[in-house]
Amino acid sequence: MKPIRLVCGTRHSEAQFVEQSALGRSLKLYDYAPRQQLLLFDNNRTGLSTIYNRAIEHARDNPAILVFIHDDVSICDFHWVERIHEGLKSFDIIGLAGNTRRMPRQPSWAFTPEMKWDQREFLSGTVGHGDGFPCNVVSHFGFAPQPCKLLDGLMLAADSERLVQSGLRFDEQFDFHFYDLDFCRQAELRGVTMGTWPISVVHQSGGAYGKPDWRAAYERYLGKYGE
Repeated sequence: MKPIRLVCGTRHSEAQFVEQSALGRSLKLYDYAPRQQLLLFDNNRTGLSTIYNRAIEHARDNPAILVFIHDDVSICDFHWVERIHEGLKSFDIIGLAGNTRRMPRQPSWAFTPEMKWDQREFLSGTVGHGDGFPCNVVSHFGFAPQPCKLLDGLMLAADSERLVQSGLRFDEQFDFHFYDLDFCRQAELRGVTMGTWPISVVHQSGGAYGKPDWRAAYERYLGKYGE
């Protein structure tokens, strides 16, 4: 069985990551055999797409289940490793929340082009929000597992060999915003399957919709797909 390799970019130093980040603190709970690998890009100022692609290239000679995850995510599922392996038996890429449809000019996996929440019948997955567990609120978007067209990038998992074989990579013009939507669209074009899988986490961030860097990335995204 391939090892689980968490891939994370953080602005913290390695020591700060362990003690201060949501992910670093939560990983202390799972320090038992088989211990999971952590590919940490500490003191990072590079876009997520770039470091994620480096992780894929590194895995050419060191295959693993790659888990691309934000440092502000607390893993709160004692069986998260088993769940990832289970999910990748059904889909090539799994995420925690997503949308079963995709629309032109869509600004987020969860929103319509009018920046309104999509209808519940199209949404899938569950994510907690807050500074830890118990969290402040739980967003239950819809039933999971379910095949999806778009997935939230807070956590994405895939077999490195499937990514290498398909030629699927992250587009490095999207350093943070829209890297996940673009990745999902490229996966669809390559016949790489995607879906949600139930894994319990708490996410600290609420997003940065509408800010200047987000708007700039949105325009690049629309331009890439002629929308």
